[in-house]
Amino acid sequence: MSGIPVNTRPLDGAAPALQAPPGATDCHIHLYLPGYQAQPGGPPIPELATVEDYRQVQRRLSLERVVVTQSNAYQCDNSALLDALSQLGPETARGVAVVTPDTPDHELEAWHERGVRGARIMQLPGGAVKIDRMLDVERRIRSLGWHLMVQFNGRHLDDYRDELRRIEGDYIIDHIGKFMDPVPADDPRVDELLRLLDRGNAWFKICAGYEASLEGGPHYADVGAIARRVIEHAPERILWGSNWPHVGVPRSQYPDDAEQLDVLVEWASPDVRHKILVDNPAALYGFEAA
Repeated sequence: MSGIPVNTRPLDGAAPALQAPPGATDCHIHLYLPGYQAQPGGPPIPELATVEDYRQVQRRLSLERVVVTQSNAYQCDNSALLDALSQLGPETARGVAVVTPDTPDHELEAWHERGVRGARIMQLPGGAVKIDRMLDVERRIRSLGWHLMVQFNGRHLDDYRDELRRIEGDYIIDHIGKFMDPVPADDPRVDELLRLLDRGNAWFKICAGYEASLEGGPHYADVGAIARRVIEHAPERILWGSNWPHVGVPRSQYPDDAEQLDVLVEWASPDVRHKILVDNPAALYGFEAA
């Protein structure tokens, strides 16, 4: 027994307004499995979030594919992530692991066979590997064709811009740039995001607007203004993720999962939504055409 309580989060509810197309992909979730404990340096795990739990959410949202992101709780121990990928299966699941500059080649190659396609860089409290080691990690994963998933407070983008420009492979700017607090859509730092996307190796993930928004759901108008500008500028570089099970906010602020998908109804046209949910993740993660 893990000693971690079972899930009590709501897993079902009304269907979203958005009817997800075949092959729709949730590009950002976390899983907390029985038998795996939080590691030193990471936050505690309040309750489990299993593959079976997520499959209920997945059915509710009519999603078919998923990308599991290594949780901060597990730090550099990717064992639970690899277990989850085995349960989900390589046809419909990929993973983003924590990689250090010292991770051996044989481990990276074994993880690749299990479905890992990215390395997480987290420049926020609890992150296991931060931007100061990002370029060293990028060199380790480049031959595998993996990408970096980079999360930071967008208000500090000027501090990280030069390092981001030095990345040679693909990378994701996570969580709508995670401007805390949100800035106007015409802020110079949003201009810089667009310039980074124009370089051709950056992607932008629509995910967890509730973590930064001051206006709140269901519309998240403050972060939505940023998202709409970036989507309009580079629709072929946009991904979407639910961020389930939403461990970054207290239970009193737990968002509705359908609401997280339905932001795309207002933020993107039907054709662009298909790119975001199906075509773009298939290109980045190597899923078969839907």
